[in-house]
Amino acid sequence: MAPLTAALRGSREIAFAVVAMTITLAAVFVPLAFSTGNTGKLFIEFGLTVAMAVLVSGFVSLTLTPMMCSMLLKEHARHGAIYNATERWFAALNAGYRRSLGWTLRHRQWAVAGYAAVLAAMVGTGVALKWELAPYEDRGFILGVMLAPEGSTLEYTDSYARIWEEIYQGVPEITSYFVVVAPGLERPNPVNFALSFVRLKPWGERTRSQFEVSREVGPRMFAMMPGVLAFPNDPPSLGQSFRSQPVQFVIQGNTYEALERMVDQVLARARTNPKLVNLDSDLKLNKPQLAVDLDREKVAVVGAEVDAIGRTLETLLGGRQVTRFKREGKQYDVIVRLEDRDRVQPTDLTAIYVRARDGQLTQLSNLVSLKETVAPKELNHFNRQRAAILTASLAPGYTLGEALDFLEQAAREELGPSAQTTLDGGSREYRESGEQLLLIFVLALIFVYLVLSAQFESFVAPFVIMLTVPLAMTGALAGLLLLDATFGTGGTLNVYSRVGLIMLVGLITKHGILIVEFAGQQMARGKDKFEAVAEAAALRLRPILMTTGAMVLGAVPLAIATGPGAEARRPIGWVIVGGLLLGTLLTLYVIPAAYTLVTGRRRATPDEAAGGAPLHTPAHKA
Repeated sequence: MAPLTAALRGSREIAFAVVAMTITLAAVFVPLAFSTGNTGKLFIEFGLTVAMAVLVSGFVSLTLTPMMCSMLLKEHARHGAIYNATERWFAALNAGYRRSLGWTLRHRQWAVAGYAAVLAAMVGTGVALKWELAPYEDRGFILGVMLAPEGSTLEYTDSYARIWEEIYQGVPEITSYFVVVAPGLERPNPVNFALSFVRLKPWGERTRSQFEVSREVGPRMFAMMPGVLAFPNDPPSLGQSFRSQPVQFVIQGNTYEALERMVDQVLARARTNPKLVNLDSDLKLNKPQLAVDLDREKVAVVGAEVDAIGRTLETLLGGRQVTRFKREGKQYDVIVRLEDRDRVQPTDLTAIYVRARDGQLTQLSNLVSLKETVAPKELNHFNRQRAAILTASLAPGYTLGEALDFLEQAAREELGPSAQTTLDGGSREYRESGEQLLLIFVLALIFVYLVLSAQFESFVAPFVIMLTVPLAMTGALAGLLLLDATFGTGGTLNVYSRVGLIMLVGLITKHGILIVEFAGQQMARGKDKFEAVAEAAALRLRPILMTTGAMVLGAVPLAIATGPGAEARRPIGWVIVGGLLLGTLLTLYVIPAAYTLVTGRRRATPDEAAGGAPLHTPAHKA
């Protein structure tokens, strides 16, 4: 044909398919715009950007591309050597596909059995995969956390902070570090808490990853700092607090005494799991205190005043700012307090005197009695109920989903089914994002089906097209398993891989649209449904392979990514590559077989019977 004629006829032939694929892809990404939380912030722009890009691309495909074909392509009678060589290969491929497809259509029971086997493989692969919020990324930064025993002094915590610095000095990948005792991130500012901020060399200047460095310094902290709980913490990937541990399991109770027993039971069970490390709880009812009880009769006998005794203890033991003075343009606070060495032991109260009303000094130890007690560090609530939060880090290879499942089972077995538990922090976001993305996935399937039903004016043809989704899902999940076996990270069902699965819904349905839409055109011209679908699949084989190759090659850089951020890119890449490769291969046989099973005969309209090709495929009567 002449280029202009070919462009017009080609556009007319695939116009409906292009419109259907464009709207389908846009419908897949639109639900992402309704995401909330941190995952919503991450994917709202992504979903809207891709949806608009697909719509613009569809418009260009129906306008600019045909015009360019009519102007740039040249009519010629002979082809070159490269075309002839590749065309023989494609012709042989098409002939082989026709033969294998003919056998499949004659033995459709095998196609049904194969589809059932793929569904079973999808379920089995999904169960085998691990679940987490997001894979940890090598950001070249490690956060160290130190917790000293309750009642520890600032000097005690600082002494272990010095050991921390010695550990960091022996690691060649560390370029700088900063250690701070009592950083003031919570009120009251506990002096038994310290943080360290460690910066590693840039990615290209070190041979070990951030996680390998963390695994090296962790055992050193345990061996060299036995008097405190110190551990490295890899910062989370989705904007959670850098101080929070991944596991945050909340137990709620009626009284704090009962809550303490419940926490101890679950902690004892959790410590039997070696993959839960750095276990701790924010319920601390054992903070040591020194109770000072006044003997008011003795105070009255000596003529002292209670408020004077209180001010004396406050000033000498806690410190009191009495004035300020300026020197060389700087202002200094004057604080009255005993020297540190004079306020270490309870017996140091014997050195404190108070003045009576008559001016006489009386030794404070004669007026008070001391008693060592314990008290809660803090009493926390969650959802207006008394609660305690169990925190933990994860051993390498152990995912957040496995940890939460273990703790929930331990709580049910140790505390009974009536115990109230929930999640907080990153653990809560993990569960909410998983439920949210599952809802988005279901909405994407519903949107695609409704859009295709409106376009095809049928509920049968979209059903056949949607059969491609489980085929692609199986390949995507298998790709994640292969990713985990290859790189040891990222091969999980996380926010990135789930978004890849949502993308795959729109990408794989394109193949079904091409086959089903052209088969409808062939049936409109009076062909039998077997002949029509075989002809449609054979003629659409090359476009399907081309689009699959283009999308797979476009995702390969994501699948094999290295360097900073690779942990987030690989899941999407492997989902697309695995899903498209297996999904396309199976679609070429399953869709034609399913089409012949659910589609009945259809009479052509008078215009179609006269030889005209419909611009769209009307409803097929099942």
